[in-house]
Amino acid sequence: MNKTVKIVMALIGVMIILGAFMLPAFADDDGRSLIAPVSESGEKLIAAPESEAAEEEETEEADAGTNVKSAKAIAAAIVLAFASAAGAIAMAIAIKSASDGTARQPEAAGSIRSGMMLGLVFIETVVIYALIVAIMIIFVL
Repeated sequence: MNKTVKIVMALIGVMIILGAFMLPAFADDDGRSLIAPVSESGEKLIAAPESEAAEEEETEEADAGTNVKSAKAIAAAIVLAFASAAGAIAMAIAIKSASDGTARQPEAAGSIRSGMMLGLVFIETVVIYALIVAIMIIFVL
C-alpha cells in the first residue's frame, strides 16, 4: 500500500474511535439519550420522581448538564483539531507538489499555481465546514 493511503486510513480509524467517545454530546439536557420512549402524543414516557428522590435527581440533573456541556466542548475541540491538522497536512502536500511541478516545468508555472490555489480553496472550505459543525455541536445540540 502507498504510504499516504496508510496514513489516511490510520487517521480515519482514529476519528472513528474518537467519534465513539463523543456520543455523550448527543444526550439530552437532562442526561438522557435523545432516543427516549415517547407516547402517541409525543410526550416522553419517563415516570415522575418522588419528593425525596426529586431533590436528588435535581442535583444529578445539574451534574449531568455540566457533563453534557463539557462533552460538547470536548467534541467541538476534537472536530476542530482533526480538521485543522488534516487541512494543514493537505495544504502542505499540495504546495509541495506544486513547487515540485514548477521546478520540473517552469513554463507551466501559471497553470500549476492556479490549480494549486483552487485546491487550497477546497481544502480550506472543508476546514470551515468543520468549524461550523463545531459551533453547531456547542450551541444547537
